[in-house]
Amino acid sequence: MVDPTAKEDLSSTWDSSLCDDVQALFKEMKSESCSHKGMLVWNLQRKVEVNPSCSLSIISILVQKLEKTLTTVSKLHEKKTYMSVNPVLHTLYYVVIQSGVTIPKGLYHKAYECLGKLLILPSPYSTVALHTLRSIKMEMTAPGSLYLKRVIAEQNIKSEHFAAREKVFVLADPAVFSVSLEATVKAYLEVSRRLTNTRTMEKSVLFRVLETGLGTTCQSSRLAQALEVLEDHDVRQYFQDVVETVKQSLQHGPGSRADYLKGLKQIYKHILAASEKDVLHDEQGPVYSTTVPLPEMNFLMWTDEEMLWNLLTDFALPSGSNSIKDDKERISRDSGIVKDLKDSDEAEQLPYTAQKTLRERRNALKNSKSAEKLSLMEEKMKEDVTGNLLLLKEERSHTARVVVLGDDSTLGKLTKAYYIIRKKEAKRNMLTKKLDLQLYYIPVSDTEASPSSPDESRLSLASCLERVDPWYSVNVSSLGAAIPTLPELPSVSRKPTELSLYLLDTLCYYLRCGTQPVNLPVYSVKMTLSNSDLASVEELFVSHLEADIPDFRHLKDRQQREPSVRQKKSSVELFGVVLSVNYTKATLSKRDVKGEASMTWRVVITSEPAASASGESYLAARFDSLNPAYNTKIETRNISIRTMEQRTLCVCLDKDPHRIYTNVQKIEISPCLDPGCTIRCRYSIGSEQELPLSKYLDKVMSLPINSFSGVSM
Repeated sequence: MVDPTAKEDLSSTWDSSLCDDVQALFKEMKSESCSHKGMLVWNLQRKVEVNPSCSLSIISILVQKLEKTLTTVSKLHEKKTYMSVNPVLHTLYYVVIQSGVTIPKGLYHKAYECLGKLLILPSPYSTVALHTLRSIKMEMTAPGSLYLKRVIAEQNIKSEHFAAREKVFVLADPAVFSVSLEATVKAYLEVSRRLTNTRTMEKSVLFRVLETGLGTTCQSSRLAQALEVLEDHDVRQYFQDVVETVKQSLQHGPGSRADYLKGLKQIYKHILAASEKDVLHDEQGPVYSTTVPLPEMNFLMWTDEEMLWNLLTDFALPSGSNSIKDDKERISRDSGIVKDLKDSDEAEQLPYTAQKTLRERRNALKNSKSAEKLSLMEEKMKEDVTGNLLLLKEERSHTARVVVLGDDSTLGKLTKAYYIIRKKEAKRNMLTKKLDLQLYYIPVSDTEASPSSPDESRLSLASCLERVDPWYSVNVSSLGAAIPTLPELPSVSRKPTELSLYLLDTLCYYLRCGTQPVNLPVYSVKMTLSNSDLASVEELFVSHLEADIPDFRHLKDRQQREPSVRQKKSSVELFGVVLSVNYTKATLSKRDVKGEASMTWRVVITSEPAASASGESYLAARFDSLNPAYNTKIETRNISIRTMEQRTLCVCLDKDPHRIYTNVQKIEISPCLDPGCTIRCRYSIGSEQELPLSKYLDKVMSLPINSFSGVSM
């Protein structure tokens, strides 16, 4: 006979251990190393997978922590008192979706009431709380629905009731990834492909939803046996029945829970009856995993800026019809018939009759509706007003999750690719109306950061994201720091290892919970060249621009070798005024300033996003001189720098050795305008007017990188 007191002691010990794990996870988040914190998160997730019943204790502990946070916030009203709210919310959501057991309604109601009170917090905390609250409400109405919808989307299972499709593209920068590191990471990520197949997924969904919904009335072992002996077409039919039941319940709201459970019970009985003859009751049924399976990861080395565009079009515009094929060709060739015309400004140089014919041919070719042209602006407006795109995303059937692995120069490459996409979509909207593009960033560098020399750091934007979102630092930055040290594992092709599962699980956690974007401002730079066939070059950068005067490099090198040697008068006279500078102050006055830079040999301009700066985004420009007395720092959003006395600049963008421009006489930097906001409506040939609401729209382009918290403005 089992002593019930011993059971209670064991349960109490288990709860105490889980409580300690949760407390260690969130206590003094910044004091412990990121790698250690990342492993704590992963270990907690693994405990839920190995023992799903522990999820009840974890949810209870997390709700108690949120209630304690609410009490503290109501007393102190300080931001630091609710900094840990989002990590707790993400952990709560992940435990709920990964748990394979029935969660009592009382515990759900307690969590629901607590989440409702959190809506008083400022954004982004209230935004994440609302997302978690909606998820909890969905589970209260239709237990297992979160799991079902996630699996259908990530595994691309065909369903007439839920059309969502998701695909994950992991793009690694060859400049950072060695051949051995590429092979290792690719082998790790490809484990996900061998762990899944459609029929297994459908059986797992059936088992998870029926077991979660019916609770103790579901004979799990018998259900597993029944599913194992069913024919594939029967499994498919029952799967569709469950999906339809979930959809109807979600459409009818919380009051339909009883009908939902009744529908599940009927499906459960039909499955047992259909397999009654083939089931051996004295045998143990197969074990079905109730955790969310890994999505398929498509790992690619990012060798071409057009690669991202091609991947997205292949995913969102499958070649199922000739019309779609034609559309893809027109997009890639920039409007077929008029492919030799690069910009609409060139058309203005043609005679009026030629312009008219050209416009008619363009309209005949594109034949796009005005509503389609407004999609980009609609997206921008909803982003500006609400801070998220929940309403717009619901209308899109495809979601592309693009994960970029690299450093600042990699984000510069992503910025250019994103700009190209926006520009093409502004001409002919094909992707935006169907595809929801989500961008993720894992900072990976082949060099160690030097705290004493911030200019040498190639992960400056990662540092910005870490300051905004400590949970990003704990999970994503720790993963990025671990990737370069991954050993080569020949055995990974035969059996998943602990390291490979850590990589996959942490990446999936980021993909599923990192839903709040941090908008990094993008700047355009126009470079006037000398001794070149091109009068000027227009480029973009997102983090860093460095311009130095090659004529003075040897003097700087000499000073670094002999710092004690006093400067000669001839050196001082050699410099004099070398740069003319015009800029607008990044203050409320926004005063225009004209000045001159003496003895300057280098200018370093870095982006300071609003996420890490107070107020609006701005550029921090530092003018370095051989004489420290002449060093200058300014803050601006627009700046123009011109060389004096026929000297030239060497300009490097986003610390990318492949984006270096020489013989530059002048650089003009300003916030980049979003191509999606330059759409105009035509009332007649030859006359164009801006759309009525465009003047109220923030037309500055930004690069949205997903984090766990987003930006608190």
